[in-house]
Amino acid sequence: MSDRWYAEAVVYCLDLETYADSDGDGIGDIRGLIGRLDYLARLGVTCLWLNPIHPSPNRDDGYDVTDFYTVDPRLGSLGDFAELLHEAGNRGIRVIIDLVVNHTSDQHPWFQSARSSPDSPYRDWYVWSDQAPPDRRQGIVFPGEQRETWTYDRTAKAWYYHRFYDFQPDLNIANPAVRAEIKKIVSFWLQLGVAGFRIDAAPFIIEMTEPGNADSPKHFEFLTELRQHAQWRRGDAVLLAEANVEPDQLPAYFGDQGGSANRLHMLFDFMLNGRLLLALARRDPEPVIEALRATPALPRGGQWATFLRNHDESDLSRLTAEQREDVFREFGPEERMRLYGRGIRRRLAPMLGNDRRRIELAYSLQFSLRGTPVLRYGEEIGMGDDLSLPGRDALRTPMQWSLKPNGGFSSAPADKLIRPVVDKGEFSYERVNVTLQRHDQRSLLAWFERMIRTLREAPEVGCGACTHVDVPLPAGVLAHRADGRTGAMLFLHNLGTDDVTVDLGSLYEEADLPNDVLSDKEYPPPGKLDALRLAGYGYRWIRLRRGWEDWAGPAAAASSAG
Repeated sequence: MSDRWYAEAVVYCLDLETYADSDGDGIGDIRGLIGRLDYLARLGVTCLWLNPIHPSPNRDDGYDVTDFYTVDPRLGSLGDFAELLHEAGNRGIRVIIDLVVNHTSDQHPWFQSARSSPDSPYRDWYVWSDQAPPDRRQGIVFPGEQRETWTYDRTAKAWYYHRFYDFQPDLNIANPAVRAEIKKIVSFWLQLGVAGFRIDAAPFIIEMTEPGNADSPKHFEFLTELRQHAQWRRGDAVLLAEANVEPDQLPAYFGDQGGSANRLHMLFDFMLNGRLLLALARRDPEPVIEALRATPALPRGGQWATFLRNHDESDLSRLTAEQREDVFREFGPEERMRLYGRGIRRRLAPMLGNDRRRIELAYSLQFSLRGTPVLRYGEEIGMGDDLSLPGRDALRTPMQWSLKPNGGFSSAPADKLIRPVVDKGEFSYERVNVTLQRHDQRSLLAWFERMIRTLREAPEVGCGACTHVDVPLPAGVLAHRADGRTGAMLFLHNLGTDDVTVDLGSLYEEADLPNDVLSDKEYPPPGKLDALRLAGYGYRWIRLRRGWEDWAGPAAAASSAG
């Protein structure tokens, strides 16, 4: 891979504590993951994204950190982690970790010192107010679970700010000492061998919080400093961030107003994600087309990360009320399936009624659109969820490996597991697991392996320009293409239920013996592209040609790439 390795990567997201337990204590761990690296290499994964690995009281699934410089002892040791990096590297897999520095746990020694005295050296590491801020009930992230964003601390005799839960006090980014400490944390893990970071809650990290100001300024320059610092320590380090903000604000996260790509390398594409779900719900590609057109142009080197499901609820907050209701009606019809009034706490397979055709269609579409695909663990075998668990835990159940007790996740008694394994219904581990699918060449797992191999043979998807093929098409059909130095690919997806025939003969003149490289079923050869058959919920990946020496590159194609 090139220096922009992340543009051609396939990212796999997992939580160590629910992936594989090596010592039988009911909690997944680093050594358990090491034992599954060959599985991930065979799947085609090139980058692992690990959810929080640090010591934590675990009141928010590890996002309440008490020590940024080590590994939670339940998961293993720093030595185990170093071995993981070595073994993953041997298989061509990079590892990135969550950087959760918007806040700490209220049990972190920094905060305990800060609240103990106004003279504490850590007092200004957090955001305080002597008076109750008038905006303390604004900016709520978790409606129904969180009442305010400022809490009075009796020991400190002051109010402290917390964008999230009251046990997660925000760090004060306006303090140079805090910014320096964040850089030290980044340096530590890069020196150990991680390839970069997924930055949690990036807009809140750079928020220069002012009591009473609901629209506090943002310190974008810190992102520039962090990028420079990270790349001085490791030249190919990547910063992938979560920033679910308005489209016109997105370019500032990638670079400054001069057009330099000097901040974040990658952002999750929340706007596309919501519209992908809307398109699937309506069986209409128009929302995806609109998202591709509305996406801001990126500076050279900037990259989107695409996803269908992640470790949180499906966030529909960027949709209109009518659009959101359409998605709820199709994929979250029951109140217990919804969260915070804006999201759906389900995995994709149950959302799509466990319809294999629609699951393949959805992931074929995600992986063929511009950007780097991110896949949540268990999605490759069509795992389900457990709606009896609270909140986001419903879709954070243990990985289902085999027919062994607890799905092969752990040898511990079932009542000792970090979370229960899905053991009832059509998504039970007895019906959905890696071992069963490994022995079935028609399984979803086998399909994912073929699809990812095909994607990796078409680097223009991640590195090139993505454009909608704007010609008259049957209802429900999306046609788009990827063009780059390595060639051109054509993609067809039928979100509707009817079989159709598509005429794209206008593209034939530029093609060089076009051929199907991936499809939902056997179709007649593409021929002159003027009579392309496509089944209901069908898809076709067609190689138009290889190589294009005159292609000007992603900068010239930025407006069409979106």
